[in-house]
Amino acid sequence: MKRFSNAETSVEIGVSVRNEDVYLIQSGSMQINDHLMELLIMINACKIASARRITAVMPYFPYNKQSKKKKARGAITAKLVANMLATAGVDHIITMDLHSSQVQGFFKTTIDNLVAEPSIAKYISERFPNYAEAVVISKNAGGAKRVTALADKLQMDFALIHRERYHITQPARSKDDGEEGVENRLTLVGDVKGRDCFVLDDIIDGTHSFLDAAEHLKRCKASKVYIIATHGILSGNAMQEIEECEAVDEVIVTNSYPFPEWKRAASKKLRIIDISGVLAEAIRRNHNGESISYLFHTAI
Repeated sequence: MKRFSNAETSVEIGVSVRNEDVYLIQSGSMQINDHLMELLIMINACKIASARRITAVMPYFPYNKQSKKKKARGAITAKLVANMLATAGVDHIITMDLHSSQVQGFFKTTIDNLVAEPSIAKYISERFPNYAEAVVISKNAGGAKRVTALADKLQMDFALIHRERYHITQPARSKDDGEEGVENRLTLVGDVKGRDCFVLDDIIDGTHSFLDAAEHLKRCKASKVYIIATHGILSGNAMQEIEECEAVDEVIVTNSYPFPEWKRAASKKLRIIDISGVLAEAIRRNHNGESISYLFHTAI
């Protein structure tokens, strides 16, 4: 791969792929647009080179949070990306923990949506001997299904944080007008007193809602608070904000999303779960025509 002076990307496949089963591994990243374009060009290059089947392995699927119109003139960008991949010539897609299950219906090709739950459950059971006494927390109603699935797998209790928003009028900037803002009121449904808490979600990017939840749990007398997510995007100053928040004891994410080594070394609270074995086994089973349902409930 090379980049021209006008920032265009050029790709040349260095080996013959004629009649081969090709797997292209490319996850979302901080250079998400460049890497997505690079993947599309690589898919098309393999297609033109007469590859028998092309599979894109995308642990974090780019733009998958934009799976519905949130505004009147918004775009459903996840579907657009799915269409771009199909047009480029992809035959199959392997990804992990899509933000919404509806995204699977956007693809014209077949898709395997792997789950990180077995790997997360294995990590918790091995690292925390008294995990059965802890509580899995959903920071909002939307994540309740994910939280209950992990709680059932580990035979743990779960709790929910209910978030209510109130519109308030803040002090006026001038004599003529006031400023309307939003105030969040959190209510914990469940008991966390003296217990470790695992705040679970699929993606952690901005930290505001996570830190609010962690501080509220500590006010409710939680012993320790761990944030767990499949995709640790943590853009901007997210990691610094977590390091400075006394309510958060650790952040645990998988390596589905590339994380700079210098950031990893500088963090005292970040822990990484390796899911490369899951992807490798999914590729092996896919290539040999075997079922991958085994990976939905077993950690590799």
